[in-house]
Amino acid sequence: MAYTGEVQVGGPADVHELTDLMISKVAVGSMNNNAYLLRCRRTGEQLLIDAAAEPQTLLELIGSDGIASVVTTHRHGDHWQALAPVVEATGARTYAGRYDAEGIPVATDVPVEDGDTVRVGEVALTARHLTGHTPGSITLVYDDPHGHPHLFTGDCLFPGGVGNTHDDPEAFASLLDGVETKLFAQLPDETWVYPGHGGDTTLGAERPHLQEWRERGW
Repeated sequence: MAYTGEVQVGGPADVHELTDLMISKVAVGSMNNNAYLLRCRRTGEQLLIDAAAEPQTLLELIGSDGIASVVTTHRHGDHWQALAPVVEATGARTYAGRYDAEGIPVATDVPVEDGDTVRVGEVALTARHLTGHTPGSITLVYDDPHGHPHLFTGDCLFPGGVGNTHDDPEAFASLLDGVETKLFAQLPDETWVYPGHGGDTTLGAERPHLQEWRERGW
């Protein structure tokens, strides 16, 4: 079955098989959060993006090989409800944006800055810091040497717009500016986008609407 990114809470994971990386997407919790398990195909090392909820579901997805690390994309509680039990069960290193770490009730082992590299086995992910949804949200870019980039956006970018900035014009402008300059301006249309909730998209599908988003203010 080809990967679609369409998952439901209580349903199976959808697996995107790349040459060097396997990406398993699962939906968990009452807010339909996405969690992503990344596995380096060469070394078998695994990394989890957002231990959002349902620790047992996530631990079953992780399996007996465990995880080396878990990245929390931002401080909002629906993205770390399962973080403590997952870390306790696996001993994983924790990563989060430096400016959101204080809002996450599990200690961050590695505070992440814009441009930092986060590794899973032999695969490198580049962190991009975006301000607006929260002060320290991070996205992760995997620039696949065998194909197009893959972008994990947390709650900063979704199909149809940027993340919620709670009717704060300054926060909205900051988030949209960052999304435009750090993501759309640097990555091609083929870039696959994996958001923190709901279905996937591509930068090419969203790019024509950037001015529309700016004009509407959300």
